[in-house]
Amino acid sequence: MRYARLMAVDREQVLRAAASLLMRKSSATMDEVARAAGISRATLNRQFAGRDALVRALEELGIAECEAAAARAAVDDGPAADAVRRLVRELEPAAGLLAFLYSENQLFEGDEQNEGWTRLDARVVALFRRGQEVGEFRIDLSPVWLTEALYGLLVSAAWAICEGRVAPNDFSSNVTELLLGGAVRREK
Repeated sequence: MRYARLMAVDREQVLRAAASLLMRKSSATMDEVARAAGISRATLNRQFAGRDALVRALEELGIAECEAAAARAAVDDGPAADAVRRLVRELEPAAGLLAFLYSENQLFEGDEQNEGWTRLDARVVALFRRGQEVGEFRIDLSPVWLTEALYGLLVSAAWAICEGRVAPNDFSSNVTELLLGGAVRREK
């Protein structure tokens, strides 16, 4: 009798391969995702019952990575500008995944929006608000707008790096210097 050795599929590895492909090619088919992950389409289908399930799993991974990055960055500690710099450095590994998720409009519409985004937004908004309250950041830009600007810069930097227009080593400095250069309060 022959025994087939079953290889366990590493769900996170599949998700990371999918994220990497989908960031570069958002219209990739499930067959292409399976090939990128090094598994069969049937195996992919056992893990994720269609593209929507895959996107939702990527969303969960993205939220978890962002929340972990915020915790590692200790965004509630020290000067707010330093906390923003730490946060950007910690978010850098997840930026490609965030770039893909950012383009998936269905994740941010309607009643089914994942409350993880709301938690993350609240944490980042609080960081910018804290910076404003101590006079570190401009008060003519709302904390919500500064949060959206941060997300937009993270995503733009990820895309620019993916396309070879920006050097990967410049990620953190490009994002933080542009954001903080525009957010820092200037004396008149």
